[in-house]
Amino acid sequence: MNLRLALYELAERHHLDARSSQRLQQLAGLHEEPAGVSRWMPLATAVLAAVLGGLGLVFWVAANWQDFGRAGRFLLLQAFVVLPLLGALWKPAARAPLALLSLLGIGALFAYFGQTYQTGADPWQLFGLWAALALPLCLALRSDVLWAPWALVSVTAASLWVHAHIGHRWSTEPQDLGLHAVGWGWALAVVAGLSPPLQRYSGAGPWALRTAVTLAVAMITTTGIIGVFRDTVAPHYLLALLLLLAAGVALAQARSFDIFGLSATALGLNTLLFAGLVRLLFRHHRGDAIGELLILGLTAAGLLAATVQVVLKLARQHAQRGGRP
Repeated sequence: MNLRLALYELAERHHLDARSSQRLQQLAGLHEEPAGVSRWMPLATAVLAAVLGGLGLVFWVAANWQDFGRAGRFLLLQAFVVLPLLGALWKPAARAPLALLSLLGIGALFAYFGQTYQTGADPWQLFGLWAALALPLCLALRSDVLWAPWALVSVTAASLWVHAHIGHRWSTEPQDLGLHAVGWGWALAVVAGLSPPLQRYSGAGPWALRTAVTLAVAMITTTGIIGVFRDTVAPHYLLALLLLLAAGVALAQARSFDIFGLSATALGLNTLLFAGLVRLLFRHHRGDAIGELLILGLTAAGLLAATVQVVLKLARQHAQRGGRP
């Protein structure tokens, strides 16, 4: 509901004059600063500045590539990692954005090392080492500012690992099911590590969990969709359905409930079910395209409506029990 429009309607219904309407808006807090802005806005601005500054430094090094020798490039990128950490120790108020700058520096340093010495390592190894070296930093800082990008790096490493081990292609051959299962397990392990039961150890918050869940759901759902549209449905499709169903059940529990994560998982599950129905209807297409499209539309609407009802019901139940909405 739009609060401003509701106040206008209330003022019109009771025939309030301009002064009374202004007083009503003041009582509703319409002209006050939203709660939490003074706390989160400086941090969000600092984090954005760290991201833009880090990317700017990487691009500057790339643009002036010929002006630095090999040692100069390494020293510059190493300073990119070390100096923000020293700054974080010196100024605790800026610890999160400076640590994020250092995390970006770790990735830039590994990328340059691989490009300079041509080690022959696959991209997943770069991202895996990046995640491993940044893990102590994330555990020390205990903030979503680092855990969210760390989740992105980790799940990217899992996806690239699968891509490398199935022949550097995106396919769903039956013999590749085990490799996909390992990659999905890797992504789900990241989700589990950032979940509420382990927050007292990791210090991760809801946004890190939501980032990991979204990436894992996207990874599993994409593979499942590719599998369902093969000549013969790949077993990846059924496994993807089971994994997302299990993840949805886990996220629906009071201890680990997160409305964003549950919604993302439900969306992935609905997408897979819809993709299966598309295959079922159009695999043996008999010419009644209008009727089949109508069935698809009604099914999609029904799935969405049912999912929203279930998610909202769970949110209300956990809120009444003192759970996390």
